[in-house]
Parts: sequence; C-alpha cells; structure tokens
Amino acid sequence: MLSNSLADVRLYGFGFLMASWTVFWLTVLTIIVSWISGLLAALGQTSRWRAVRSVTAFYIWFIRGTPTIIQIFIVYFGFPQIGIRLSPFTAGVLALGINSGAYVAEIIRSGLSAIPRGQTESALAIGFSQAATMRSIILPQVFRIVLPSLTNEAISTLKNTSLLSTITVIELTLYAQTLIAMTFRPFDFYIAVAVIYLLLTTILTQLAAWLERRYAVHN
Repeated sequence: MLSNSLADVRLYGFGFLMASWTVFWLTVLTIIVSWISGLLAALGQTSRWRAVRSVTAFYIWFIRGTPTIIQIFIVYFGFPQIGIRLSPFTAGVLALGINSGAYVAEIIRSGLSAIPRGQTESALAIGFSQAATMRSIILPQVFRIVLPSLTNEAISTLKNTSLLSTITVIELTLYAQTLIAMTFRPFDFYIAVAVIYLLLTTILTQLAAWLERRYAVHN
C-alpha cells in the first residue's frame, strides 16, 4: 500500500505541483483585479454624480445576483460574439476578478462608512485635497478595518478557481478529472485535491494573520 502511494506521488506529483502553481497565479491575479474593481466601485457609490452611482450599483447588483459560473461563461463564450477573444486563463482571471470585485466593493463601502466624516472635513480644512485625504488618511484606516473580510473573500476566490475547469483551465480540479478518467480512482484524486486546497487556504489565512499583526504594530 505504501509503495503504491509513493509510486503515485512520483507519477502524479509534478502534475499536481504545476496545477497548484496555476491556482496560485489565478488567485493572485484575481485578487488584484478584484481589489481594483472593488475599490473603484466602492468609491463610485460615494460619487457626487448620479450616473456613476447608478452604474456601480448596477454592477454590484448584477454580479451578486447571478451565479459565478454563468459570469465565467459570459466572459469566455459570450465575449467572442462581440469581438473580444480571451485565453481561458485570462478569461478566468477577468471573470473571477469582476465577480469578487462586487463583494470587495461592499466590504470597502462598509469600511468607509466606519470612518467618522469629521476626519475628511478636518483634512480638507488644513489643505489636503480630496484625493490626498482618501489616499493618505481614509484608505489606510479602511484597509485595517476590512482586512479580515478581505481575507475571507480571498479564500473564496481561491476556492472558486476550481470553477475554471469548465473552460479548460488546467488547474487542480481539471487535472484531477483527467487522472480520474484514466485511472477510475475518483476518491483518491478528489481527496488529494481537497488536501491541496486545504493547505493553500491555510497558508493564505496565516499570511493574512501576519498582515493583521504587522499592520497593528505599525499603527
């Protein structure tokens, strides 16, 4: 039994390592896209222009009200109909980033609402611009407040990368399905995928905990 397990590690280990590396980059790039889109949407919700508020409100409403898998299909299968062709990897990052961005927007908006309005008024009174106030005073505080929620959303993003197997991104799930089709051993390989995802989410959680401690020390 042990010899069979060791043989499996030698035979399939490199493939799982490469699939995990793909998941890592999918997660990192998706988080970047989601934080950018989420911040823009959150700031859009506070805009003085009604049109901007309406567009960002529609974005958040639509994304949160429709299944993630449908959004992935729209980007990968639907965009080519309007002349936008993306690789499976790029389409996956874009779809998951836009999806997560709607939730990040709500997280940031809740953080913004926790900051007393008097801080902005005081900064403007002593000569700070609106942009400088937001960048130097408000957003650092918001980040500290919402970091635990952002961590939870990042973990959800990592797990959602498994959905990209439906558009042929060779990540952990699709790699496992390929092995299952060849070996007829679904239990073994799905357990292996579960353990790898558990390891990745644990690493991400520990990293976030370190960031929370570090941020607290310097503030």
